[in-house]
Amino acid sequence: MTQRHTIINRLPGDTGGLSASARRCGLIALLLLSCISCARVEEQGKVLRLPLRADDPKSLDPVQGSTAYDNMATCQVYETLVQYKYLVRPLELEPLLLSEMPTISEDRLTYQFKLKPGVLFHDDPCFPGGKGRELVTDDVFYSWKRMADNGNDPKSWWLLENTIAGFDEYRHEQNAAVKEKKRTFDYDAPVTGLQKINDHEFRVILKEPVQRFMWVLAMFQTSIVPREAVEMYGDRFGRHPVGTGAFTLAEEDWRPGQRMVYYKNPSYHACYYPTEHMPEDVAAGRTKDAGKRLPLVDRLELEFFVQDQPMWLSFRTGKIDYTQVPDEYFDEAFIKRTKQLRPKYVREGITDQKVELLDFIFRGFNMEDELLGGYSEKQKKLRQAISLAVDLEEFNEAFYSGNNSVYDGPIPPGLEGYPPDGKADVSYRGPNLERARQLLAEAGYPDGKGLPRIEYYTSNASNNVEQTELFKRQLSKINIDVNAQIVEFSTLIEKVHNKKAPFFGFAWGSDYPDAENNLALFYSPNAAPGSNSFNYNRPEYDRLYERIRSMPPSPERTELYIKMRDMVIEDAAFIGSMGRTRFYLINPWLKNFKATEDFYNWPKYLDVTERGVYPSQ
Repeated sequence: MTQRHTIINRLPGDTGGLSASARRCGLIALLLLSCISCARVEEQGKVLRLPLRADDPKSLDPVQGSTAYDNMATCQVYETLVQYKYLVRPLELEPLLLSEMPTISEDRLTYQFKLKPGVLFHDDPCFPGGKGRELVTDDVFYSWKRMADNGNDPKSWWLLENTIAGFDEYRHEQNAAVKEKKRTFDYDAPVTGLQKINDHEFRVILKEPVQRFMWVLAMFQTSIVPREAVEMYGDRFGRHPVGTGAFTLAEEDWRPGQRMVYYKNPSYHACYYPTEHMPEDVAAGRTKDAGKRLPLVDRLELEFFVQDQPMWLSFRTGKIDYTQVPDEYFDEAFIKRTKQLRPKYVREGITDQKVELLDFIFRGFNMEDELLGGYSEKQKKLRQAISLAVDLEEFNEAFYSGNNSVYDGPIPPGLEGYPPDGKADVSYRGPNLERARQLLAEAGYPDGKGLPRIEYYTSNASNNVEQTELFKRQLSKINIDVNAQIVEFSTLIEKVHNKKAPFFGFAWGSDYPDAENNLALFYSPNAAPGSNSFNYNRPEYDRLYERIRSMPPSPERTELYIKMRDMVIEDAAFIGSMGRTRFYLINPWLKNFKATEDFYNWPKYLDVTERGVYPSQ
């Protein structure tokens, strides 16, 4: 998905749809009859039509992005220094705007970078003659400095905080000068750790070894932007993106609440379909385009979907090329016992993929809230009681077909520090109503008496209304009354960032495959509007985090992960956790699709044949 990766807004639910299978099937059949014959490869070349699970990204300014949906929309236009290898698992990095991976000094402090020559920004009126100029070192430094400028309302400063020598001091000095109205933010002022060698080479010096540094450089928030575009478009820059990416997006092609229409970048630098792959990619047909120049299509359309029913119907009528399978439709698509695709879909040439997300779905407490926050024993016991009253397995069965993983702590399956079988030694996972009532009494609220109504915020996405009703029913068993505020996702984000949501439904999708990313959610300098939406503040925890961020992978580092994990479990800063296994269905004309939830620049690798052609028809 707070950075993504960032916050994911289908939380804690991820489903929706029609109320009855008969009605559902009838409507689908009707739409199929009306659409199958009309859909072929569109005019204007090859067109991808992909779903975006959001009402509308608010900005395509990389420094303002925080959600998985911002990520998907932004990184079609902008690029980072490095990217993930598309077909390789486990994830590995490779150069994107670099000509080669950087050289790193033995002490892990100095990184030497070489930019790829001939990379051009998109043609745009912000440049002389409207022709995009070449990317240079100054663009990298300028883009990163924008993350330090409070005037940009950056959501991503935490990614570089306490990382580059002199960068924190630069940020403090510049923002202080602006606040005191001495001058504007000076993007030309030097930073000790950012050293230009020439237009295509530069050096970055870190304050201390930072294990995540290279992962961060693959995140869309560190994308490179041209100064000319920012200065020309000002407040409109977030809706008028100018990058180096495989696709371009004109402001008029961003249709709020409907879609974004991107076009192939005719000046895209030399990027090619990968030759490196996993064995299973051969059988899946994902290696046939190896060596071809990217992108493989002429146009990309991102269709916005807030609810699952329209997305599902759009897939079944061939209007979009793939879909995530909403839970309400899981039994329609799969044999639940075996998780195998039903024969009718196989006959249509539809294929399926699944991916286990590095997912942390939770209901979080604002630890600064007068009622629900705090670190005294009574305050902790109230949160522990609430946690013990919640039955996550009931949610899993009711809304996720039992496909999710339920676990203790903030570290998802697949990462170091995840508890064996999901169960930590320290646990307040419910349901345990007897223990919940005991802790509630010890917190000073016997049988819930004297406890004010709890304000809870969640988004209006998908089936969150139904999930919230179940949540309220579970807490009512220990006489806790919840006032649920079901709001637009943008409103939810605003409430959390402004510390106005005492209790809220959220999720975090790991930005990179290291538990340090999840543990950063509880580091006090990252408090809201940063990634620490809980506003968790424990000096001991902060000291441990500052140790692990500089440590290379090791058993000692994993032990510290576990200690930090158990600390936040004991403090009950959230109720959780769940991680999703996401199932995808792919229409037969979509080629090269490989499910991932860890990066979003993969549309450039996709191709299409004749849309709407099903083998069985």
